[in-house]
Amino acid sequence: MSLARNVDLLRRLPKLDGLRLAEFGRSPDSSSPLEEVTGFGDNPGALRMFAFVPAQLQKPRALVVVLHGCGQTAAGYDLGAGWSTLARHYGFALLMPEQQRVNNGNTCFNWFNPEDTARDSGEARSIREMIAHMADAHRIDPRRIFITGLSAGGGMTSVMLATYPEVFAAGAIIAGLPYGIASNLREALDGMFYSPQRPDRELGDFVRRASNHRGPWPRISVWHGSADRTVNPGNANEIVKQWLDLHDLPAVPMAETNVDGYPRQAWWNKDGETLVESYAITDMAHGTPLGLADNDQRYGMEGAFLIEAGISSSYHIAKFFGLTGWIAEAKKAAKPATPAKAAPARSPAPHLARSIRAKVAEEAAEPKQEASRGFDLGQIITRALTAAGLMK
Repeated sequence: MSLARNVDLLRRLPKLDGLRLAEFGRSPDSSSPLEEVTGFGDNPGALRMFAFVPAQLQKPRALVVVLHGCGQTAAGYDLGAGWSTLARHYGFALLMPEQQRVNNGNTCFNWFNPEDTARDSGEARSIREMIAHMADAHRIDPRRIFITGLSAGGGMTSVMLATYPEVFAAGAIIAGLPYGIASNLREALDGMFYSPQRPDRELGDFVRRASNHRGPWPRISVWHGSADRTVNPGNANEIVKQWLDLHDLPAVPMAETNVDGYPRQAWWNKDGETLVESYAITDMAHGTPLGLADNDQRYGMEGAFLIEAGISSSYHIAKFFGLTGWIAEAKKAAKPATPAKAAPARSPAPHLARSIRAKVAEEAAEPKQEASRGFDLGQIITRALTAAGLMK
C-alpha cells in the first residue's frame, strides 16, 4: 500500500493514529489481576491506570511500567506478554497505563503528537503522574523504575525515556521507534514504513533537547523482528544509534552472541555494565516475541502481535532490568551453613589399653617388698579400669 493511500486511510479515522492494527482485547479481562486506579494525580492525557502489586515484593522494591500496542488493552497485553505472572514470580510492582478510544480510535498511544510527547504535557505527563503515585503508595525505590512497550507503546517508551530520563534506570523497546523523528502524521508514517537514516548526533540531540537532564542516561534494550512490515526493522538500528550517542559508545558492538538462536549485540561501560543491547528476531513479523524462559517457565500466550518465536522477550527484559536474580541470591543467602562434621565418638579402648600397659610397667618396675605379693595381672586391670572411670 502506498504512503498516499495510508494517509488517506488514516484521515478517515476518528482521530489520526500512529499505527493501524487489528483489535485485540477490547476491554480488561474479568480474570485479570490488574486493578484500575483512579485519582492518581493530574491526567492531561486522559489515560486509564491499571496496576498489579504482588503480596511479596523484593527489596529494594521495583516498578515496571508496561505500555500496550495499538488495538490492545492493558489486560489484554498483560495476558499475552505475561508481565503480571513475572511480577508475581519475581516480586515487583507493575503499572500498565491504558489508552482510551476517545484519544485515539485504535487505542494507540500518541507517540508522535507534540502535545503528548513533551515533558509535563499530555500523555507523557499522565504516565509520569501514575509512576509517582505508585512510587509513593508502594515505597518503590526511585533507582529501580523501568519501562517497556510494544509498537506504539514502544514509541511512547522512547518518549518517556527521553522526556523523563532521570526517572528510569532502564527501558526496553519492542518494534518501536526512536524519539523525536515525527511531529505529525506524515512524518510518523515515513518513520514507520521507511525509517530514514539520520546522523547519530542528530538522534541524540532529539533526546537531549527533551529535558534539562545531562546524564547518566537509562540503559536500553531494543527488540525487533526482521520480517516486520508494520514498523520497519531499520527503526531498531536508529534507536540503538540514538542511545549509543547519548552513552558516548562506539558504533561497533562490543559483543555479538546468540541467545535462544537469535543474534544479540551489546555495548557496556568501563565497569562491565551493559548499557545498550539489541535483539534481531530473525523472520519474525510485528509483535512481541514469546517462548520458554531460561527458568523453563512460559510467560504469556500467543495472540494478535504476540508471537511464538522460541525466546521470551518479557523474561529477558526483566533479566536486563536486574529483576530475576534475587530469588537465587536470597536462597543462597538463606541456606544454612553446613555444620562441621562431628568427630566420631572415640572408643575408650585405646585409652584403656594405654592405662593397662602403663600400670603393668609400673607394677613390674616396683621392687618386691614381699615375696608373697607376686604379679597379679587381674588386679592391675581392675585398677586401670577404675582409673579410667569404668569401674567403681
